[in-house]
Amino acid sequence: MINKRLLIKNLLAQNDENSFYDKKRKISLDQLEGKAKFLKHICALSNSNPNNNSFLVIGVEDASNLIVGVDFFDDSKIQNLVNSYFSHPPRIIYENVHFPDLPRHKVVGLVTIAANAETTSLSKNCWKYEKGLIFYRKGSNSMPYLLAQEVFNHNKKAVEAIEKMASSNIKLTLDGVMDFMNRHKEYTPSYTVFHEQFVLCWAGKKHTISGEQYFSRVDIELIDENIRFFYAALDYVQVVQNDHSFICTEYILLGINETQRLYPLEKKVIHFKNNGHYKITSVFLFEPPQYDKGMLLDVLKQNNALIARLEQQIVLSGEALKLLQELPTKYMICVLNNIPEALTYLEASKPYLKALDDTTAYVNFKEVMRVLRKVKYHN
Repeated sequence: MINKRLLIKNLLAQNDENSFYDKKRKISLDQLEGKAKFLKHICALSNSNPNNNSFLVIGVEDASNLIVGVDFFDDSKIQNLVNSYFSHPPRIIYENVHFPDLPRHKVVGLVTIAANAETTSLSKNCWKYEKGLIFYRKGSNSMPYLLAQEVFNHNKKAVEAIEKMASSNIKLTLDGVMDFMNRHKEYTPSYTVFHEQFVLCWAGKKHTISGEQYFSRVDIELIDENIRFFYAALDYVQVVQNDHSFICTEYILLGINETQRLYPLEKKVIHFKNNGHYKITSVFLFEPPQYDKGMLLDVLKQNNALIARLEQQIVLSGEALKLLQELPTKYMICVLNNIPEALTYLEASKPYLKALDDTTAYVNFKEVMRVLRKVKYHN
């Protein structure tokens, strides 16, 4: 079993990015340009390594190698993105890797591109990249090339050596458990060992709502690999586990004004097998609430008026600040009910919410965008 944090450290210890590894400060999959550049790097790394894994590390400063981290990213549909744009797509995995020096909500993203003997190429146009284009790695750059197979780099031995050095061991596992327990003292952390091999830790703040038990601020990590399976700052989660599986069902609290209720969003099942492997499956459950369109148009106007006051640098207080914290969720309800331009207004609110001293509204904004991304992927 590979300790992914140690693997990232070994990759960063390379003199520079090379034909089997690249690093990025961040990726922007919600924009066409960012999506195209991400796909370009996946294509290049895949084509340059037909016999071994290759890697993309996200959350690292390019020049200094400083680990700054990125927000937790749900990878459940990222393979679908790769499949939809490539001929002979590689199999990829996006993992959220915990680093102890980062803030609680930050991780390092690790994209592993599996060995792929077929030449990967774009199956349709993407931004300025045309259908049929092939990329490969030349040193630290991803370059277009029409006959990429002539320049394939074979790094099998080098990658095998790096992965071997990143093998998990008892000390790393025990240190990981203790670190998790210390980081989550206030949320009753616990651990479970599956099949005498997998050590999973989880913690959350307990709530009782309508007689049922939920948890917020949930963090779930597979300690053996330093992978964060789940993290949500605001949403509510129900947890069930048995001898073979750990199951978490995520809920979101939605409503207008005082009428709010919990709606199931997604169920994630982590199934551990006796042969040293595990599998993660997700079931999308969300059915968005429907509201009167006239009322939602009024809500949209109220939200826009609040943003206009921030734009004019008017200081808000009292009830206006409370409404501001609810603003992203209300925008999302408008988006889910197909109110015209609601998504545009929501996205435009980001810089104003980010600039606030109280981070509550901005954290809520990021959670809302995460939910909308899930809905978009599902549709």
